[in-house]
Amino acid sequence: MARRRTSSRDGLSLQAKGSRDDNYSAILAEISELISEGRRSAARAVNAAMTTTYWRIGQRIVEAEQRGAARAGYGEELIKRLSHDLVQRAGRGFGARNLAHMRRFFLDYPHGATSRGIHAPTAKPGHEILQTLSAKSPKLLKSQKTVTPPAFPLPWAHYTLLFAVKNEHARRFYEAEALRGGWTARQLARQIDSQFYERTALSRNKVAMLRKGEKRRSEDHVSPEQELREPMVLEFLDLKDEYSESELEEALIRDLEAFLLELGSDFAFVGRQRRLRIGDQWFRVDLLFFHRRLRCLVVIDIKLGKLTHADAGQMHMYLNYARKHWAVEDENPPVGLILCTSKDASVAEYALEGLPNKVMAAEYRTTLPSADVLMAHIETVRAQLIARSKVKT
Repeated sequence: MARRRTSSRDGLSLQAKGSRDDNYSAILAEISELISEGRRSAARAVNAAMTTTYWRIGQRIVEAEQRGAARAGYGEELIKRLSHDLVQRAGRGFGARNLAHMRRFFLDYPHGATSRGIHAPTAKPGHEILQTLSAKSPKLLKSQKTVTPPAFPLPWAHYTLLFAVKNEHARRFYEAEALRGGWTARQLARQIDSQFYERTALSRNKVAMLRKGEKRRSEDHVSPEQELREPMVLEFLDLKDEYSESELEEALIRDLEAFLLELGSDFAFVGRQRRLRIGDQWFRVDLLFFHRRLRCLVVIDIKLGKLTHADAGQMHMYLNYARKHWAVEDENPPVGLILCTSKDASVAEYALEGLPNKVMAAEYRTTLPSADVLMAHIETVRAQLIARSKVKT
């Protein structure tokens, strides 16, 4: 067969097509970058608005406290009353603990970030570190009403992490380094947990330690989408948080919800990806049901991997929280269900240790779905996902 000779016209056509492809790739890259930058700007804007709003809320609380200072315990009473009404009006992000953080935020930063020396080069000599508002005269408090709320260089999540640092010098250090190094909240949390301040203070080569601290690990990275999905941001915007990071986990949560409801009328759906706060940490319960016959909450946690002692300990923590904050007076103690799925095997285990007697534990075991049934369902979902992925490829 004779090979077709490429003409000059064909060559020009190929060059033109290549040029169009290059132009398209450049346009696609530019638009993708514009979208990413827009999302980053949106995340920064939301965080800035949230931080400023919380500073102003803290300001109003302190003002109200000083007007009612003659009454003992007025501050605690005010926050308790405000939290009750604000949670109903604006969402659960305005509970008593968060309002207390906002109050402290204003007291620690009465003039904004410069009040703690973060912008030390622009501050007047001798005024880099100001006292808290509680040690100042009422005149300063009155002057705050006419002052434009300051801009803060760090997001609210960073300040809540800093509140947990007891040592004042360490807190200033972490704040300055987070700003200088552009640390994400995850990076700041990791540095605090690893006692980076103490290790730097003891190090002979402090410059090398600081340079090491600037390096960001892969787990420190936070995308704009993740930043906007942070629990604190979602609470500020009063948005629901119902997303999963894993396709398998998402499929298990979705299918297990339908599966349990199909078993009979005993299970009543309460919530998915239910968030809870213990101390300064956030956790998520994958599924929350109420069992009508047992009259108790059923807390379900799905783990991708093998069952560990830490998983069991975490479930007991969830059950203690659920018993205290989610259950009502006439309900039985909540029960936990841990579902673990690894490459080797699936495991379903009930956490029943919190029940008051063995008779109740036995009733729970005979009434709830057996572990074998649940494990079989996990394997079915896994097989469906594998089959689906093969079709895609």
